[in-house]
Amino acid sequence: MPDLPGGLEIVASQIQPITLQAELACAPGELLALVGPSGSGKSTLLRCIAGLHSPQQGHIRCGGVNWYDAQQGINLPPQSRRVGFVFQNYSLFPHLSAQDNVLCALGHLPAQQRGARALELLAMTHLKGLEARKPAQLSGGQQQRVALARALARDPAVLLLDEPFSAVDQVTRRRLQVELARLRGEVKIPIVLVTHDLDEARMLADRMTLLSHGRTLQSGTPGDILTRPVSAQVARLVELNNVFGGTLESVDAQGRGLLCWRSHKIEVERVDGFAPATRLSWVIPPENVILHRRDRPSLGERENPIEGRIDDCLPLGDATRIVLALDGDVRARISFSVPTHVARRNGIAVGEIARVSLLASGIHLMPAEPDITG
Repeated sequence: MPDLPGGLEIVASQIQPITLQAELACAPGELLALVGPSGSGKSTLLRCIAGLHSPQQGHIRCGGVNWYDAQQGINLPPQSRRVGFVFQNYSLFPHLSAQDNVLCALGHLPAQQRGARALELLAMTHLKGLEARKPAQLSGGQQQRVALARALARDPAVLLLDEPFSAVDQVTRRRLQVELARLRGEVKIPIVLVTHDLDEARMLADRMTLLSHGRTLQSGTPGDILTRPVSAQVARLVELNNVFGGTLESVDAQGRGLLCWRSHKIEVERVDGFAPATRLSWVIPPENVILHRRDRPSLGERENPIEGRIDDCLPLGDATRIVLALDGDVRARISFSVPTHVARRNGIAVGEIARVSLLASGIHLMPAEPDITG
């Protein structure tokens, strides 16, 4: 666990009611996205930080202060932890105006300062002129802004966001994401965001922590996790479908490797910690699969060329998703996307033969996992 002065760190474990074996850290001014399938423990971890749930073992520290430590018997109540929490359903008081909802969280300020601070926070979250409206008179996006203003009203040491955009339409969601990105520059505190949306995590987060069944599987930048997963399990959880098995044949002095996969010899640009003759798993993100043009072959297409039959071809607006079955084996299928106009120009259709290149720089090696095609 890194030392993060002023930041948040949590090590938590328990057996009941759900298994939990998790670690995470978030520095001041950093946004950490917690991602993983439903039931993986993301919301439980937020509740642990806020003091709404206590793990059986571990510790929680924020800004150098112990909020929870099982060994030392420390467990501060929620009201003693400086936490701003935006719940999925916002949890606004329906009988109070937007301004009064925010005022409820300003009890730590002298009474004469609270009204001005509430108005300041509502203006910061783009609600100026709507202060007197009750939640039922506000749109979903506006209610989310009130909840955020109320969370910030506590002058929190950490801001927790539990899928805050899930109840709004897509246009409003994008607008709120932009506002959150801008807000980060104004509040220099750790921000922990729970989301199911990998694109949202990629766009907003400095770092991601991937959870499954209460366990931390990998932490790192979104780019690292989404292109260099530590295991085939992580690859599948972040929707990288091109996961295969193979054997590392050789590694040269520059660290480049040659991978035996089925009847192919695949060049790999970067080999980390694997010795020749090692059985392993490997993954290639779809953006590193390049379709060969039929009308004008190029020298670049000599890089790891693979031929197969198109097993699926699905236009999705401007992009077309393609699944290529190799060597006539539907168990060895490579998924990727191309612009729809490129698919049309190249006559891409189910049953057609196509060739692709697998970029050596995009191939990532992982420890072997049983039952993976290779």
